[in-house]
Amino acid sequence: MSFGDVLWSMLILFFWVMAIWMFIAIFADIIRRNNLSGWGKAAWIILLFIVPFFGALIYIIVRPKMTEQDEEILAQVQASQRRQAGYSAADEIAKLSALRDKGDITPAQFEEFKKQALATA
Repeated sequence: MSFGDVLWSMLILFFWVMAIWMFIAIFADIIRRNNLSGWGKAAWIILLFIVPFFGALIYIIVRPKMTEQDEEILAQVQASQRRQAGYSAADEIAKLSALRDKGDITPAQFEEFKKQALATA
């Protein structure tokens, strides 16, 4: 077995793993979506089994970019990351108050930034 054969085998293995990963991600997305009926989910899965790569391409093109469900999940993840990172709205407001007292920001800017800090809490 030559070095070229090994490289070719590794390349083929990479594309097989990538294809399997893509199908698992698409199946998970189909099952996770709550804006599809059971029949809609079944139709997509059947299409993916009958014509796998063409069906995956159609699904990727047709699927909406960002659904309300995706936005909710994204907001939950961001809130969780802020909690884990130790984000505190009170700390942010204290920092903003110090900046306002030093004159680095105006009272109007302070109120705007305060609203943003409270909104992200």
